[in-house]
Amino acid sequence: MTVTGSPPATVPGRFGPFGGRYVSETLIPSLDQLAAAWAEASADATFAEELGRLLTDYVGRPTPLGFAGRLSAEIAKETGKKVRIYLKREDLCHTGAHKINNCIGQLLLARRMGKTRIIAETGAGQHGVATATACALFGLPCEVYMGAVDVERQGLNVFRMKLLGAKVHAVKDGTATLKDAMNEALRDWVTNVRDTHYVIGSVAGPHPYPLLVRELQAVIGREARAQIQESEGRLPDALVACVGGGSNAMVQLYGVEAAGDGVDTGRHAATLARGRVGVLHGARSYVLCDDDGQIAEAHSISAGLDYPGVGPEHSHLKDTGRASYLSVTDEEALAGFARLARTEGILCALESAHAIAALPAVAAKLPDGAVMIVNVSGRGDKDMGTIAKRLGVTL
Repeated sequence: MTVTGSPPATVPGRFGPFGGRYVSETLIPSLDQLAAAWAEASADATFAEELGRLLTDYVGRPTPLGFAGRLSAEIAKETGKKVRIYLKREDLCHTGAHKINNCIGQLLLARRMGKTRIIAETGAGQHGVATATACALFGLPCEVYMGAVDVERQGLNVFRMKLLGAKVHAVKDGTATLKDAMNEALRDWVTNVRDTHYVIGSVAGPHPYPLLVRELQAVIGREARAQIQESEGRLPDALVACVGGGSNAMVQLYGVEAAGDGVDTGRHAATLARGRVGVLHGARSYVLCDDDGQIAEAHSISAGLDYPGVGPEHSHLKDTGRASYLSVTDEEALAGFARLARTEGILCALESAHAIAALPAVAAKLPDGAVMIVNVSGRGDKDMGTIAKRLGVTL
């Protein structure tokens, strides 16, 4: 739904006018418990030590920051700007994407709170796989909600989740995509709030999730900052990442949304480009909606960006001008995927391909000799079926 006017200043978890908690009263105690657990854990050296050990020994951090020489040369030739492009390789994390950083942290918090059951939502399936992986590691039962459309187009990740011991619920309501999966996960949580922790995968949802997920994913930015200073002796001119909900982009200055068939066609997921302020999944943010304020259907070739909302902090960054947001169509994302494969030998996720596709537009805005970091948020194994179908290839 859409909203007007300024929210009350007493509502916790605000990013300017965005964020807050628009949820059932049943969930407030659990949200308070989670906020308190995070505040306590953040100040606990033992928690930080265990999280750091798992991120190093299990997840495989730090991930590399590598200079993409051939990609840089091609973008320079296309734009007439000399640029040096570095790739932050989150695709090399255990499970193949950045999602595991957040899941390990939240499972540690769930154990700290005495929760005995874990649920999650997923679109592209990477967050579902990461949650199932962390649950297997910690010996906790896991149930994942996934839109029926995404179950079909991300069959490999569904199989991976099941192999890891998770139960996968195919959600057929609504558009049967990420939005509807999150709806069902929230309904489950309301019903089983006493023993269940809901691992939200993006910087969305009610407070404290946008803050919590941001802080657990900030390891990407901390590493990249140190790595680029070692390589270039300075900070970059621009950072680029895809934005669906926004979990991999909270340290970025350029976010790339999914324009689907085009932002003027009505079949897109460019929430910040074409949305308006409203409430979705417990937080005030930009959303895609119709003239009556009803949440609209989002579309993207990428299951992970196929969401009609965005994290509240991204909404705040847009309104304050701190970050710039671009839109990339399905065809442009496929071209970005092919470009990275051809120049650097990397088959990235379709989500990440949106960021690659936006590089010429970003480079054109920068001074000659600019240094750029692109977050390769995940690998492309999961998307081979989608890409093959789009190209008319039978696997």
